Amino acid sequence: QVQMVESGGGLVQAGDSLKLSCTAAGRAFHIETIGWFRQAPGNEREFVGAIRWSGASTAYADSVKDRFVIYRDRAKNTVYLKMNNMKTEDTAVYYCGTRSDYGLGGNPADYANWGQGTQVTVSS
Repeated sequence: QVQMVESGGGLVQAGDSLKLSCTAAGRAFHIETIGWFRQAPGNEREFVGAIRWSGASTAYADSVKDRFVIYRDRAKNTVYLKMNNMKTEDTAVYYCGTRSDYGLGGNPADYANWGQGTQVTVSS
């Protein structure tokens, strides 16, 4: 069973950048896609983006497209979420999850093995 571990969260100012990590702890077999989601207080879990474990394809939510980049280091079993030009509305707990098919969709019900999340706070 694989467990995802997120790290890298913190407090930044609007316009700053931050890089989150999502590392697969344990057996990483049967992972085809890693998805990043975020959840602000009182809101549902929201899709941020996803990447094929091969790194061949990515998908992003419109709200972060052109600001966020997802990439992976397969040797480290790690996927990164680089967030640029951050906005106060990016404040949330960020989670990563896995899926065993090739989809890149944003339905959290299609993902499993969620990590504990990492808090990102963007101040104005």
